[in-house]
Amino acid sequence: MSATVPPRTRSVFWTAFALMAMLTTLWSLASPIFSVPDENAHATKAIAQVRGDLTGHAVEGVKHSVVDLPEEYSYSQQIVCYLFHSEMTADCGFELGDEGGNDSFNTWVSAYNPIYYYLVGWPTLLLDGSAGIYVMRIVSGLLCSVFVAWSFQTAMSVRRSRWLPFGLAFLAAPMVVYLFGAVNPNGIEIAAAGALWISLLRLLQHFDGRDTGTVSSLSRRYLWLIVTVASIVLATARATGPLWLVVVVVLCFTATGWRAVKKLFTTGSSYVGLAFVAAGGLFSMFWTLRGGSLSGQAEASDAPQVGASFVRGFAYVISLTPDYFQQAIGFFGWLDTPLSGPTYWPFVAALALLVTLAFTGLDRRSVMTMGVVVAAAVLVPALVQGYSVKQTGIIWQGRYGLFLYVGVSLVAAWLLSERAGRSLAFLSIRLTWIGLSLMAAYGLGAFFLVLRRYVVGTDESFSTMWENPSWEPPLGAMTLVALYGFVSLAFLLWSGWLAARSARADDEAEAEAEAEAEAEAEAEAEAEAEAVTATGASALPEPETVRA
Repeated sequence: MSATVPPRTRSVFWTAFALMAMLTTLWSLASPIFSVPDENAHATKAIAQVRGDLTGHAVEGVKHSVVDLPEEYSYSQQIVCYLFHSEMTADCGFELGDEGGNDSFNTWVSAYNPIYYYLVGWPTLLLDGSAGIYVMRIVSGLLCSVFVAWSFQTAMSVRRSRWLPFGLAFLAAPMVVYLFGAVNPNGIEIAAAGALWISLLRLLQHFDGRDTGTVSSLSRRYLWLIVTVASIVLATARATGPLWLVVVVVLCFTATGWRAVKKLFTTGSSYVGLAFVAAGGLFSMFWTLRGGSLSGQAEASDAPQVGASFVRGFAYVISLTPDYFQQAIGFFGWLDTPLSGPTYWPFVAALALLVTLAFTGLDRRSVMTMGVVVAAAVLVPALVQGYSVKQTGIIWQGRYGLFLYVGVSLVAAWLLSERAGRSLAFLSIRLTWIGLSLMAAYGLGAFFLVLRRYVVGTDESFSTMWENPSWEPPLGAMTLVALYGFVSLAFLLWSGWLAARSARADDEAEAEAEAEAEAEAEAEAEAEAEAVTATGASALPEPETVRA
């Protein structure tokens, strides 16, 4: 950290990082190897790439590129025998690297941008088998935790931030943290997007500077650093990264208004950061076009609606929006581990509370901003799939839209914390505690139920988890549940404390400003009264001279 980072925001960064690192690590240990969507493809690419096999090679009769694996990472599909069989446990009797596995894997992500895979693949040079995968997951979780810590740091670097701990809690939602703690670039894409949403809003407020309550205590250079790194990571995480970057930036520009945007582009120093962001985006597009990581023509059996028109694909995705939202809340595994309906209620209640407040308690411009962001969360997936449906069919999943769904919660909390949300300020502490409690309850419940699915299967009673488990994760299932509950409680208490501290500081500053305004008004009134008195006295006729 440079000297431009105040001690208070520095402590926010490190506390957020520590709590998120613990949550992501617990999910890394709780999920069986390759139980996360596409993790076997991503992990084998990383294993091969750090050994020099960048994109694999073609094999006749095999649809996807094939990468070679070292003996200690030989793969067998038996490792994931439990997929799509919720009654089966994760004890399949075959471990990564066991004798009889294949020394190659036909990975469908072989041409993906290599940056993420270099960042997480290096532990496999030091460790073998499942241990290497677990450490790769932990490293990925630590990288994501940095971006979440940046999100907290930038969010709490201004006086008016009372609702933001509530909004930031959605970056610790179980489906989000589950992806953070996996070998899958989808996780770091969400984390980078979260940091970009809030840091770009803060940077634009820094350029505006009209309201001292929204000017960050972080330097403009430090904010530019976060915006630049988050933008490059988001742009290079997946093939659609440059498009997601443009979407987030445009929505942030819309939220803050033309004055701040104009000031940003008319400040010469801004072009250093803009140049790096542009370079990252161009590299991502160049790699995608050159490497062919955009999907080729799919067959009718690969996905629904292959060959359909734009309108048909668009309408199909719109009709599935509720399903995508459910997947984003908590549809674990390879879309084979949904939670029961009532389990989602705490999460839905917390999100509905925050969004409803934003739509009903703000001024017209802020409500329009919320409407644009929510509309983007619904329409962007439909537009993207409508454009590509003829070639790919419908391949969208709810987790792909998490970078937008997280943006809805962050923008709602940001708007409520601004002056436009002053009429609701008295509710912030109480409702934040309620929202954080709902999120923590949902997180612990989801963690327990997902573990149960892999430890004993969905057909067994809960008590079987501690009485007669069939599969045990590292440290043991119930130990992980207890640790997750403890860390979740710590995250709840710390986030609630941040919200209360911010609310007190904001209220005190407003009270001081009101007192100063009243004092100035009284001084002006007294000055006017004195002026009137003096004017009146001077207007009186002078007494006649007394004659002798």
